[in-house]
Amino acid sequence: MPRRIQRAVVTGGAGFLGSHLCTRLMERGVEVVCVDNLVTGSMDNIEELFGQAGFTFVHHDVSNFIHVSGRVDAVLHFASPASPRDYLELPIQTLKVGSLGTHNCLGLAMEKGARFILASTSEVYGDPVVHPQTEDYWGNVNPVGPRGVYDEAKRFAEAMTMAYHRAQGVDVGIVRIFNTYGPHMRPADGRVVSNLLVQALTGRPLTIYGDGTQTRSFCYVDDEVAGILALLDSDLVGPVNIGNPDEFTVSELAALVLETTGSASALVHEELPVDDPTQRRPDISLARAELGWEPKVALAEGLARTAEWFRARLDD
Repeated sequence: MPRRIQRAVVTGGAGFLGSHLCTRLMERGVEVVCVDNLVTGSMDNIEELFGQAGFTFVHHDVSNFIHVSGRVDAVLHFASPASPRDYLELPIQTLKVGSLGTHNCLGLAMEKGARFILASTSEVYGDPVVHPQTEDYWGNVNPVGPRGVYDEAKRFAEAMTMAYHRAQGVDVGIVRIFNTYGPHMRPADGRVVSNLLVQALTGRPLTIYGDGTQTRSFCYVDDEVAGILALLDSDLVGPVNIGNPDEFTVSELAALVLETTGSASALVHEELPVDDPTQRRPDISLARAELGWEPKVALAEGLARTAEWFRARLDD
């Protein structure tokens, strides 16, 4: 059963995942304070929530002190650039929101006696030498590489979260999010699913980095949000992997995108980015056992839904 949560703060609430969380929480009857500086978020993602009773939007950078008056039962910290293109273009902001932002959000949760959920990432595993990745794997991260600004920001955020839990008794949960896709993704955010779908729908060549044999596991956003809310409802601290354990090569993904969209686009290969992981797949045994969660939407179905959403936006 859901926790008795009457009011929640969602940072990064106008972003891809955050906006879906705001919607689902509102559907539960939870009042939502959505906090976002709109650097990578979009008001379009939450436009349907404006005017609904119990929804409040606050334009604010959580790297600065956060004040929310009144009751708060949950703080879900999802503010951060999250695509390679974003955090490579915004390295300092990424580090600040992972460190100062996490510190400020934990302070808010401690003040209010709220449950705190940290959006961490599979990137804490780096280029893994353990496969599939279990939560007890410490990772293989290059701290001084270009991707390190995101990887280390999230690793620090996890450490900060656990420090507040152990030293201050804050009720926390850490979710490690694997590749997620679906409506509300930005067409030019640089993630592999949005890249390929938009290229296919606009008749451009599909860009494959490297030889396309690197693997990823793709979780549809509805499944991802269901897993996050299951963590919120639980007493589990984690960290816990929430992702789809079905593993695909990037070349297999590209072929499925072409099939889904009916595109005749060619494939072009470009150089693999620095420190790009060669394989990525979650072990979700903990989520199954402790949260009763596992994904339900197959990649083909999720791509079809996402392609339909992108097609409507591109037509507009």
